[in-house]
Amino acid sequence: MVLEKFSLKDKVAIVTGAGRGLGKRMAYALAAAGADVVAVANSSTGGLEETRREIEQLGRGCLPLQANLQETGSCSRIVEKALEEFGRIDILVNNAGIIRRAPILEFSEKDWDDVMDLNARAVFFLSQAAARAMRDLNIRGKIINIASLRVYQGGTLVASYTASKGAVASLTKALANELAVYGINVNAIAPGYMLTDNTLPLQQDPVRNQEILKRTPLGRWGNAEDLDGALVFLASSASDFVTGEIITVDGGWLIR
Repeated sequence: MVLEKFSLKDKVAIVTGAGRGLGKRMAYALAAAGADVVAVANSSTGGLEETRREIEQLGRGCLPLQANLQETGSCSRIVEKALEEFGRIDILVNNAGIIRRAPILEFSEKDWDDVMDLNARAVFFLSQAAARAMRDLNIRGKIINIASLRVYQGGTLVASYTASKGAVASLTKALANELAVYGINVNAIAPGYMLTDNTLPLQQDPVRNQEILKRTPLGRWGNAEDLDGALVFLASSASDFVTGEIITVDGGWLIR
């Protein structure tokens, strides 16, 4: 009975950044819990087709969509395509993001704008488009944003990334406040140090790598699979009375 609350059977999820890394695993996890998936990525080369194959092997439907979320109009087109294919949208996972590293005194306007446009602006407008569809179809939907440990700490060399993830955290609360009247829950997951392409410079730096491991009570980097539980919980009816929250999945890094 309790486990049934975590089922996503007959649900439809949109996942951005689903061609690789954390987003690819999130798309797979939602499908494994029963959802059909609209897998969105900026590039169609390889990743999206692999995501589609893996999801279809689970017996779920998958619509791969190539889209540049930094382009005006792409958010509404994604929602339109999802509705054309599956007729509904129950879950949105705003995962797509980029990071640029440079000292603050050398940080370029382009690196600032590129990161903010994808990591914050696109989150708002895709959430807006998906929420409109959920409202119109009277669906008690779930929006899940992907935040970061930078929500809590400033970091170094990542000014625009830190600012964008701070925006995601605050936006999660604002969306949760306003969309509650439509029965839409909005929450976020803040992953810790995960084994992804974005963290390669840190993984390959012997000093920083050891610093991270030493500070993490569980003594390892996170894997994409470590997010499965929090993701499915927030996407399912098990979290119906949870909104505006940020769940940190970091192996205990913040508590040390």
